[in-house]
Amino acid sequence: MIIGIPKEIKTLENRVSMTPGAVESLVRHGNKVLVEAGAGLGSGLTDAEYETAGAAMVSAEEAWGAEMVIKVKEPLDSEFKYLRKGLILFTYLHLAAAESLTHALLESGTTGIAYETVESPDHTLPLLTPMSEVAGRMATQVGAHHLEKTQGGEGILLGGVPGVYPAEVMVIGGGVVGTNAARIAMGMGARVTILDLSHQRLQYLDEVFQGRITTMMSTEPNIRQMITKADLVVGAVLIPGAKAPNLITRDMLSLMKKGSVIVDVAVDQGGCVETIKATTHDDPTYIVDGVVHYGVANMPGAVPRTSTFALVNQTTPYALRLAAKGVDALKDDPGLALGLNTYKGKLTCPAVGEAFGMESQTPEEALGI
Repeated sequence: MIIGIPKEIKTLENRVSMTPGAVESLVRHGNKVLVEAGAGLGSGLTDAEYETAGAAMVSAEEAWGAEMVIKVKEPLDSEFKYLRKGLILFTYLHLAAAESLTHALLESGTTGIAYETVESPDHTLPLLTPMSEVAGRMATQVGAHHLEKTQGGEGILLGGVPGVYPAEVMVIGGGVVGTNAARIAMGMGARVTILDLSHQRLQYLDEVFQGRITTMMSTEPNIRQMITKADLVVGAVLIPGAKAPNLITRDMLSLMKKGSVIVDVAVDQGGCVETIKATTHDDPTYIVDGVVHYGVANMPGAVPRTSTFALVNQTTPYALRLAAKGVDALKDDPGLALGLNTYKGKLTCPAVGEAFGMESQTPEEALGI
């Protein structure tokens, strides 16, 4: 198969979808790999390294002309012209927060396979997990930074100092993002509370953290109670493939401290905070009702060297299977089939259909499994 690796064009997105080592594996299995010149530079990977691995260095148009294009982030408007029938696009899509992209994929007939809805046999999300780990850990870091007075925050040191109370950190969602955010916050000395809908998950977190964090059920009264105390709120809610629910509403902001910070990691799925909007690394925050909002939709792009290798470690085995069998690889792997979001002009992710009120099929129905 001919595989294209375009350069990411989202603002300050420095990740790349395949490392030279992954390219070497693809080439060794009989594939031709076209890498856009300069695609890896943001992650410290040179064109020469890709050429040594067996790739051909090409233009963006040539990379997008491949049979399968592997990316990190969803196509932007300027890339819609490359979408076409017969193209397999393997990347993060997050369609529930991207209606125009959804229509572009459907109208073009592109086969869109989304990293974030691929499942393992144990129902975990192997291609989302590594970036969730990065984003969760970063959420605490950037939250601590924006609590500084010079960044618009309260002027609070997350861990406090002897004799001075530490910051209160509230994490909504006890999954991969939330667990990693809590781990870093606890390590920095903050007082941490995690809210989640699953009592079983809260039991697990209590055991893992050995009672050093507080766990609460994620109910509206508990959220309202906690945000009055919180200095940093991390939105870590995930419903795979679906739009995140608004758990912090506009009226709740009046309950929060002036200069407190919200970091909504769920922003790429619409956000779990009503007042959140997607921002960029070069302009990451804005203030609503005195509360600092951080809504960068590609947080791991700020640490591309770590993020690229973490992501490619997980995506390469799937890329090899898709390169060997094309769409038929999905018929052999029910978990990979769940990554199918668009196919032959049909929407194949019911959660996205629900978000936009559009007709949809399951991947199994679309593939005839």
